[in-house]
Amino acid sequence: MSYENLSPEQMRYLKRIKSRKRSIVIMRIMLFVVFLAVWETAAALKWIDPFIFSSPGRIAATLSRLYTDGSLWTHVVTTLLETVAGFLLGTIAGVLIAVVLWSSETFSKVLEPYLVVANALPKIALGPVFIVWLGAGPFAIITVALTISLIVTVLEVYTGFKQTDCEKVRLVQSFGANRGQILTKVVLPSSFPIIMNSLKVNVGLSWVGVIVGEFLVSKAGLGYLIVYGGQVFQLDLVMASVVILSILAAFMYFGVQMLEKKIAKRY
Repeated sequence: MSYENLSPEQMRYLKRIKSRKRSIVIMRIMLFVVFLAVWETAAALKWIDPFIFSSPGRIAATLSRLYTDGSLWTHVVTTLLETVAGFLLGTIAGVLIAVVLWSSETFSKVLEPYLVVANALPKIALGPVFIVWLGAGPFAIITVALTISLIVTVLEVYTGFKQTDCEKVRLVQSFGANRGQILTKVVLPSSFPIIMNSLKVNVGLSWVGVIVGEFLVSKAGLGYLIVYGGQVFQLDLVMASVVILSILAAFMYFGVQMLEKKIAKRY
């Protein structure tokens, strides 16, 4: 961005914005550092039981041990691949189903009550059923993640389609646009914020689905480490797995945000 043609007032305004953003980042980092310091201090001084609540130092030692024995990347990659697969399948299938519902009002009215019931149904309860159907493996885990995110995506995206400005639709129809052109030129662009919000929601839902699936049946993955650590009372292992999950989920969320910004620049 060129600043040559900006007035002094505009320059001062941009500097204030940059300064505010910098301050927010610094405060976020300081808050995180203070939290870790208080946690470590409380554990060292026995204000909290380090065996139950762990501590940053113990978590770091556990991560170092997992990295040294070579099992860390195995568990991380296993969970990450399952989550990405469930996320992509849930998002793509959800958008496609929403398009089908938008294309046929009769079809959407027939399926709408079933979608509402499916959304209210606790999908996690179907995990054992998927394991019996698909076997004790990654396919069952991915299916659990897919099931949790799919219905939410369909309902959110379809609602966004229905909220498209009718005047814009009539305008392009007056120029002879067909159904496909209305979808690609009007409906999808106007529903872009809702679709991206659905992607952000799906990040969390996909992680939940995969971890629940790994709780039920898995031989590797972060969910497996959490279950194993709880069973043998290695709570440092549990907390270390939770930390890794938080970092991976944050990276996925920020990745969706970056995708949103890149696509938004084209409109």
